[in-house]
Amino acid sequence: MNTSVKKLVTAVSASVAMLGAGQAAAEIKVGIAGPMTGPVAQYGDMQFSGARMAIERINQGGGVMGEQLEAVEVDDVCDPKQAVTVANRLVNDGVRFVVGHLCSSSTQPASDIYEDEGILMITPASTSPDITDRGYELVFRTIGLDSMQGPVAGAYLASVNPERVAVVHDKQQYGEGIASAVRDTLEEAGVEVAMFEGITAGDKDFSSLITKLKQADVDYVYYGGYHPELGLILRQARQADLDATFMGPEGVGNKDINTIAGEASEGLLVTLPPSFDEKAENQALVQAFADKGEDPSGPFVLTSYTAVQLVAEGIEQAQSTDPFDVAEALRQGSFDTPIGTVQYDDKGDMKAFEFVVYEWHSDGSKTPVN
Repeated sequence: MNTSVKKLVTAVSASVAMLGAGQAAAEIKVGIAGPMTGPVAQYGDMQFSGARMAIERINQGGGVMGEQLEAVEVDDVCDPKQAVTVANRLVNDGVRFVVGHLCSSSTQPASDIYEDEGILMITPASTSPDITDRGYELVFRTIGLDSMQGPVAGAYLASVNPERVAVVHDKQQYGEGIASAVRDTLEEAGVEVAMFEGITAGDKDFSSLITKLKQADVDYVYYGGYHPELGLILRQARQADLDATFMGPEGVGNKDINTIAGEASEGLLVTLPPSFDEKAENQALVQAFADKGEDPSGPFVLTSYTAVQLVAEGIEQAQSTDPFDVAEALRQGSFDTPIGTVQYDDKGDMKAFEFVVYEWHSDGSKTPVN
């Protein structure tokens, strides 16, 4: 579908929605798409918490162009097939802006639908470069790429002069993509990658993997994937007396990994976005979360808040609720947000984003190491 046809479809859909609404109070629907259930629902909790707070505060401030934002929340379970189902549901509900999805493997097929239907999407968590490499007009994100995060992890590992490194992943778009970026960075630095191995997401017994790691005599293991599997790997590696330091991406930086791994999570290395909740300029917002009994420290809370803010400010700058006009405003603008100044390139990626290496502790706290 070419751009002119897309704009016509969008305009007709908006007109039909307005006719259906009659004289009801105007609202701008914002879809919030992510995992409410499933193994990584903890990350979805962060996403929904941040997005809800932004919508609440924006509405309290008078809304957007005099209209209130209305959240339309859907659960994709971080499953690609379910993501397609809920994306079509948002289309049928007349949603024109989406904050989501969370997992890269869900975001990619959902974004195909949004682009075809003239819906603007901002993902606060999906880091796969493939999502924005397709030249779509309406796809943005408020997080960095695997091609940014992987080299940070790889460079750190190279800097500690490891003897032999294993790189393991969960065979999924996000996990394998970032693991590949780490492997490539290590090899370019002259570090031996003793093994590059995939496991199956959802598995519980990793004894064969741990046996291979011991046989390879590795001193560092990088894992690309999410915390449920790594938590079990850490616990089983400790039980098998595997003496190696583990490292992973933001997908493992969740306090639930402590519940799974226990003391074996101590000393885990994790790349994460900076602690935006510790910035002085965000303390009033942090207090607003505290007043609701919510924790703004998770890696996707304030990226989700920022995604909603950008939808609102993009509409205001464009003086239009047409997603194509808003997309143009986002690419041309510069926005002060809780995650810093956001500027976009032609692909819909932020021109700058920082990842930090942290040492994770068994009480769920973390300490920056670089």
